[in-house]
Amino acid sequence: MSTGPIPDLWIDINVDRGAWAEVLPNYEQICQRAIQAAVAKGAVCEDEDEAQWEISVLLSDDDAIRVLNRDWRGKDKPTNVLSFPAPPDELPDGAPILLGDIAVALETTQREALEQEKSLEDHFCHLMVHGMLHLLGFDHETDADADEMEPLEIEILAGLGIDSPYPDRN
Repeated sequence: MSTGPIPDLWIDINVDRGAWAEVLPNYEQICQRAIQAAVAKGAVCEDEDEAQWEISVLLSDDDAIRVLNRDWRGKDKPTNVLSFPAPPDELPDGAPILLGDIAVALETTQREALEQEKSLEDHFCHLMVHGMLHLLGFDHETDADADEMEPLEIEILAGLGIDSPYPDRN
């Protein structure tokens, strides 16, 4: 799906709450690997001048993600991952394009990994791929959108050695 150059990525990872380093010591490597894989398969970067992108990742807990989910989506409950695409801005020459933010809740991610009998690493990687695809403009609100996004997720995850998170699509 990707055309043109793969952009240079600046990935800013912040842990504001939760024991991320204790339960997932390699979270930074997983973020980098998942985001780069998603961009390599899902990005459309036709212009060399647009080949530098910045992404912000917030690793937090259920309480903080619940507040974000309530304030931005009107859903007063925690969720696993949220993506906030940045509005297009006029940027000075040479400035990276801010794609947006991805926020992940530790407790929900842990609980889902257990419920789905997946490793925490694999589930977290899936959530990072999923969140990045949202920043790239993919969605799953309609069946047609899901029919485009989910096979792409499966392909990206397979390239990372991770089983499909959508067993019904296999």
